[in-house]
Amino acid sequence: MNLKFRKIKESDISFLKRVYRSTRETELDTTGWDEEQKNKFIDFQFNAQDSHYKNAYVGAEFLIIQKNKLDIGRLYLWRTEHQIRIMDIAILPEYRGKGVGTIILNQLIEESEKSLKKLNIHVEYYNPAMRLYERLGFRKTDDTGVYYFMERSAQIKP
Repeated sequence: MNLKFRKIKESDISFLKRVYRSTRETELDTTGWDEEQKNKFIDFQFNAQDSHYKNAYVGAEFLIIQKNKLDIGRLYLWRTEHQIRIMDIAILPEYRGKGVGTIILNQLIEESEKSLKKLNIHVEYYNPAMRLYERLGFRKTDDTGVYYFMERSAQIKP
């Protein structure tokens, strides 16, 4: 699979909002809102999340995931001396369940192993990717009331 990453540009905002909305569609379907209300909600939530990430994770990497030169998702990473934090990974619905997330996570696991840094992520309780994280060795280490904090410790290889 030909996956590449590129830094986010200002011109990517509408794509990023589409990716973000795709992660909230199930929730939006229960609201009874019209399209304008849904769009306003997504704009507000996206902007709040974007602002939070940029303020809370100084020096983070904000990347577009590309497959065969097509933009298919986003990956936000924050590296510190002791950890690699997956702040966010989201893939458009038509590319989910096709191994994209597994490839990305395995690349991050390899980086974690080489650098001996923990790899971690917050995962919503009902996120279908939870099974993938667990299969790849992530363990729940905290419960925030909305998210599980999941972590994978680097394995020292003989």
